[in-house]
Amino acid sequence: MNREMLMLVDAISREKTVDRDVVFGAVEAALASATKKLHGGEVDIRVSVDRDTGDYETFRRWLVVPDEAGLQNPDAEEMLSDARDRIADIEEGDFIEEAVDSVPIGRIGAQAAKQVILQKIRDAEREQLLTDFLSRGEKIFVGTVKRLDKGDIIVESGRVEGRLKRSEMIPKENLRTGDRVRAVILGVDPTQRGAQIMLSRSSPEFMKELFAQEVPEIEQGLLEIKSCARDPGSRAKIAVVSHDRRVDPIGTCVGVRGSRVNAVTNEVAGERVDIVLWSDDPAQFVIGALAPANVASIVVDEERHAMDVVVDEENLAIAIGRGGQNVRLASDLTGWRINIMTAEESQAKQATESESVRKLFVEKLDVDEEVADILIAEGFTSLEEVAYVPLQEMLEIESFDEDTVQELRTRAKDALLTMEIAKEEKVEEVSQDLRDLEIDGQALAPDLIAKLAMGGIHTRDDLADLAVDELTELTGIDEERAKAVIMKAREHWFTA
Repeated sequence: MNREMLMLVDAISREKTVDRDVVFGAVEAALASATKKLHGGEVDIRVSVDRDTGDYETFRRWLVVPDEAGLQNPDAEEMLSDARDRIADIEEGDFIEEAVDSVPIGRIGAQAAKQVILQKIRDAEREQLLTDFLSRGEKIFVGTVKRLDKGDIIVESGRVEGRLKRSEMIPKENLRTGDRVRAVILGVDPTQRGAQIMLSRSSPEFMKELFAQEVPEIEQGLLEIKSCARDPGSRAKIAVVSHDRRVDPIGTCVGVRGSRVNAVTNEVAGERVDIVLWSDDPAQFVIGALAPANVASIVVDEERHAMDVVVDEENLAIAIGRGGQNVRLASDLTGWRINIMTAEESQAKQATESESVRKLFVEKLDVDEEVADILIAEGFTSLEEVAYVPLQEMLEIESFDEDTVQELRTRAKDALLTMEIAKEEKVEEVSQDLRDLEIDGQALAPDLIAKLAMGGIHTRDDLADLAVDELTELTGIDEERAKAVIMKAREHWFTA
């Protein structure tokens, strides 16, 4: 029988072109599976086949686990203290093995053994094909639609299969069996049965890789795509930069008579592509990203990572785009929150902000409106700036002498100290469960807690009861952050 096993292993190894060790591993798995059925329960069985003689031994084994963890599977685990009664130097993670009777190959049934062996070999073949494919470093998967699988499309390239999920397809794109498909490789999902290479046609990475294939200068390092934003099947924006002064980044990506950009557009179901010149100046980058709209002026708010972009009435609709598409894509492309407004809206906002700053200076610095307006006209917007900007900058203000400047700085520092003490007192009024609230592993900032307290929010339930717009108005945080904070505050309602 052992001689027959060796012959079977050699025959399958030659027929399937797989290593003998892979076939032996499948035989061991088949024998172990049959032995487990005889013992019952969740026992752990190991079978070792001698590669030269075909003889094999069978062992039942127990995994050594720490005492504090307890036994999750008593049939296949042993606590460390008990294990050391048997083997003094054994360690956590080791195995205790005990020889048991081996199951004759005839007992497991030749057909059953063959099925297990062939399945193991198919798995090994699939894994080898996948490894070989991925080792080539290809980023674009090119194949044909083979079949549908629960709404996903299985794409075949040679003997390798990729999975294109419905969520990664271009909307309204109708792919049929036999159609040629290109998609970017997102990665490998080993939990998927069958095709494990995950594909996408709707991700920004697919757009970037398509341009890399159409524009040789990108592969040569002369050009670089810095970012990409897409509304799949409708419109996209890419930001490009040239690392060679002789190369025009936009013209190079467009190609002669639009040949290069048209090739990309045809691949993504007619999706229009705006090519934008990237700039390390955020304001200039945003202005380019909003094309074809013309920008009249722009105000950058570094603290909130936002920009107020002023356009005239003629450009307002263009800047926003249909359904807000243009400004949304520009925001995604640049990473900045963009607020589009007319000159009248900008002036009204600036007037409101100036009034707020004027009120702050009059109240906290104990000055009249004339002095407050001088500070505002010189670009001061906070007490921190008055207190800590270089002394020489304030001395350059014609309306102020040195004594006035020193007095203003002292008052600003005193006001900041008083406000900090008041803020700490406010934080103390807030319940511990609210102060312990964490978002993405980080506790709420003291400034945010103080703003909540000043708004009458003292407990986690108070916060959970707020609407998103109420929280943004109260604290000044953006909408996405407000949603995350409120949902975290409500979490205990559903887990209690």
